[in-house]
Amino acid sequence: MMIDDKKMSKPLVQNILMENRERMSISGVLDVESFDEESVVVETEMGTLVIKGEDLHINKLSIDSSELNIEGYITGLYYSDRDGGRSKGTGFWAKMFK
Repeated sequence: MMIDDKKMSKPLVQNILMENRERMSISGVLDVESFDEESVVVETEMGTLVIKGEDLHINKLSIDSSELNIEGYITGLYYSDRDGGRSKGTGFWAKMFK
């Protein structure tokens, strides 16, 4: 029995690390759809992730390593399926470089 390498895909992995509700590191980030001081909407490999809080700031966004670091007072986070799936090319960075 042979396994076709082309059919094998890399499993989706996402890590979220939060420190004292003040710092958050997220891996598996594909795009930042929107952000302000009260919310950050991120497209990830696992779906759209919404981070809510106060005085939120993006400290680091690395496209190469798919990592995002956020600081501020984090009050909640959840995955949203409001658009029924990913919408390619409509995130913050896509709009910025049009």
